[in-house]
Amino acid sequence: MSHVLLKPVIAVSMLTALTGCWFSERVEEFSGPTMGSTYTIKYVRGESSPGLDLVKRETETILAEVDLQLSTYRADSVIEKFNHAPAGSCQVMPAGLLELVDAGYALHEESDGLLDLTLEPVLNLWGFGPQARAGKVPTPEALAAAISRVGMQYLRRQGEQLCKDVDLQVDFNSIAAGYAVDKIVQRLSELGVSRYMIEVTGELKAAGLKPDGQPWRIGLEAPQDGQRVAQRVLAVDGYGISTSGDYRNYFEEDGQRYSHTLDPSTGKPINHQLAAVTVVDKSTLRADGLSTVLMVMGTERGLAFAERKGIAAFFVTREGDGFVTQATQAFEQLFPAGDEQ
Repeated sequence: MSHVLLKPVIAVSMLTALTGCWFSERVEEFSGPTMGSTYTIKYVRGESSPGLDLVKRETETILAEVDLQLSTYRADSVIEKFNHAPAGSCQVMPAGLLELVDAGYALHEESDGLLDLTLEPVLNLWGFGPQARAGKVPTPEALAAAISRVGMQYLRRQGEQLCKDVDLQVDFNSIAAGYAVDKIVQRLSELGVSRYMIEVTGELKAAGLKPDGQPWRIGLEAPQDGQRVAQRVLAVDGYGISTSGDYRNYFEEDGQRYSHTLDPSTGKPINHQLAAVTVVDKSTLRADGLSTVLMVMGTERGLAFAERKGIAAFFVTREGDGFVTQATQAFEQLFPAGDEQ
């Protein structure tokens, strides 16, 4: 009789264990300040996943290291010490910083010079850099002087050293946040986390499914029909996303609007109707850099470049009082219109 009674008890115990295992999965979330903005981490935690305290500690260690190496807003950063060194000098650099320089060179070549890590003197002159004063249109003489200190050809890597041939300044803002996201993804993967949504200063990457079996959904600003804000929602799995726009950081002078996005070929703010562009790529660093490149190019040139390179990109362009949106074939293959819900 006792054996008969034990069977349902064991069955119930097993069911409880299975149910407990299923419901133990939950989304952990934390956020904080970084790089003059914020970051947010969400990850699915199961029984074998690392705890929130460990993931937060590892994340903040990476962000602190990135800030110490790459920030142009703190005088003690590695890159600022290099920026203040005289022309003709070389400096031993950490591996991560050299990795970013290599990525910058690759994007510079791919974009025919439209991504340039040495643009800081001109950014400062226009009022958009770390040493900037209030935004104003510079004189032709001042612009020419600043441009003479800009150019990737003056920045050289020699083994573990970075050298500069002129008094240039390096600014990684076009790729640093994407790089930070990828570094956090790599560390979380090492810790056994494979389902996450990681966002640093607006650049993000998401992978895997949430405990309810749904993908991470990311909303894009896509103004249409004269409305300032509408949403296109993307179900993201294994991709980084970066958006660049000219509608948040600009100044006006004599009725003319001057964007914080500069064209390295002229040293002047872009002057076209592209309001924002989003790039999706397996590498968040690459998405970050390419969104800047396409923003500089403008809609027509950017669309042609992105189609030719197979880049997944989504363009928001001003038209009259409203906006129109266009996407590359690679973007529509990843996120077919109408499948976002």
